[in-house]
Amino acid sequence: MGQIALEGLEFFAFHGYYDEEQKIGNKYGVDLYIKTDLLAAGESDKLQQTVNYEVLYRLVAEEMRAPARLLEHVAHRVLDRITAELPHVREVKISVSKFNPPLGGICHRARVTLVKKRGKHGDNS
Repeated sequence: MGQIALEGLEFFAFHGYYDEEQKIGNKYGVDLYIKTDLLAAGESDKLQQTVNYEVLYRLVAEEMRAPARLLEHVAHRVLDRITAELPHVREVKISVSKFNPPLGGICHRARVTLVKKRGKHGDNS
């Protein structure tokens, strides 16, 4: 088992609880961690025996383009996409951050973190 991480991904997107947020947009950050078997790729040096970073980035980017009210919803959609499209991934952890959220005071970012583990029989739990 091993971990692949994509850290510090940045997107401009139109998420937010308030209508105004969905109109003007904001900057968001994503940190993604997946657990999968990396031993075969380590031995063979073949891309098809691991998870392609470009595929992970594309899945995150596609979900970031679809507006949502809550960061929790965006994070959940990414977890679902990765576990549905990459069945050999055992666990996914994602943090989604909104930079400078409209709280009426100073806050550099608001962040949510979700984890999804695949069950023993390949099901999602």
